[in-house]
Amino acid sequence: MIIKQFDLNIEEILEDWEIHHAVREIIANAIDEELISKCKRKIEIFQDNEKNWHIRDYGRGIGIEHLTQKENEEKLKNSHTIGKFGIGLKDALATFDRKGVSVTINSRHLIMTLEKTKKHGFDDIVTLHANISSPLDKEFQGTEFILKNCPDTEIEKAKNLFLRFSGEVILEKTPIGQVIKKKSKFARIYINGVQVAEEDNFLFSYNITELNQAIKKALNRERTNVGRTAYTDRVKSILKQCKGENIAKMLVNDMSKYDLGEHHDELNWTDIAVHACKLMNEGSKVVFFTSDQIISSPEFVDRVKNDKYTIQVIPQKIKDKISGEIDSSGKPIRDVDQFLDDWNNSLSFDFVQEKQFGPSEREIFNHTDLILSFIGGKPKNVGEILISKTMRLDSKSYKEFEGLWSSEDRRIIIKYDQLKDLKTYAGTLLHEIAHARSQAVDCTRDFENELTELLGIVIQKSISDK
Repeated sequence: MIIKQFDLNIEEILEDWEIHHAVREIIANAIDEELISKCKRKIEIFQDNEKNWHIRDYGRGIGIEHLTQKENEEKLKNSHTIGKFGIGLKDALATFDRKGVSVTINSRHLIMTLEKTKKHGFDDIVTLHANISSPLDKEFQGTEFILKNCPDTEIEKAKNLFLRFSGEVILEKTPIGQVIKKKSKFARIYINGVQVAEEDNFLFSYNITELNQAIKKALNRERTNVGRTAYTDRVKSILKQCKGENIAKMLVNDMSKYDLGEHHDELNWTDIAVHACKLMNEGSKVVFFTSDQIISSPEFVDRVKNDKYTIQVIPQKIKDKISGEIDSSGKPIRDVDQFLDDWNNSLSFDFVQEKQFGPSEREIFNHTDLILSFIGGKPKNVGEILISKTMRLDSKSYKEFEGLWSSEDRRIIIKYDQLKDLKTYAGTLLHEIAHARSQAVDCTRDFENELTELLGIVIQKSISDK
């Protein structure tokens, strides 16, 4: 028996809403009630034998006061609820009526159905009213919506707008949101578990659970088409709070497509790319290369791989940002230059004794004093001249030095393979003598002058000896 009628007094109808938008609102309200009431039972969405759809929560139960159009203070105080405006239910009921879906609502407070009837005091105006009857079960737990003539496809569309029912997998949780593995071409942006936007070139989907002012301002009654500018900062913050290596690897792997223009939009954010590199550096044996470094130094790439490191390609602008930086554990970011420094600092020379030389190598090495005699003998600051199978790496070519002058140890070290012939060995030896005499590095004026002087001395000695 009908006790009273409640005029829903709907003035503005959301003409663009389809049935699934209305179903979305009912599901959203049910999830909010589950959260606020801390229900032990999750909401249920099911179809009965008569093909009617049921949406039920196990909260406090809807009352007639929920039909008034006002902001819900209880929801406004809870940052994790979906609804805020207090008008979603009326929008949903108006849409159901417009689309021919019959609605019955049960709770311990009432039974509600919908009817179009004359507005009280205005016989020429027909509005949508809620017929309020006494509840059948005053012990009924929660609220149940029964939808008749609601297509199954509309229910599925509505459910698919919720992270809970979408089938997407959460990759990592942070205090302000979640990073989600997207299940199709389009990434989804969720706010408190409800989809509000799609992105066609995001690597991940995201669920924002702590709203900032930009998002609060952008949210509308329809909860659709929220612009990227509203949630960009929150998505960045979520990614920067991620600690897992899995997220980092996916970001950095996507970064390798940057030079081809095939990367996703998150990698346009430099701070996100740098954060991902730091995470990966901390958790993996990885060396960061630019594509140019890969092309120009294949031997060095092989050396890195042989040391069981993973090669990770990054764009030049990110390389410039991470160079010299440290990760959260305090370790230097292992780009090519850092790997080279680590290699050189950890290198142990594998010296070869004269007795280990082959006959031709011994003969070439025995010319050392003769070679030095052409320039007036061994410089006083040079102690030993040694041969090693292992050498430090050149920071420009990334190849092993053919010879080294160590002023601290007062010794010249020449790579073993330089003993392949007298010309090669003599050239390398005199090159290092020039370093020892000038105390200057390659490609400097002082070194070039010293090398020129040595060439002149050798030629003069050669001619005068004839």
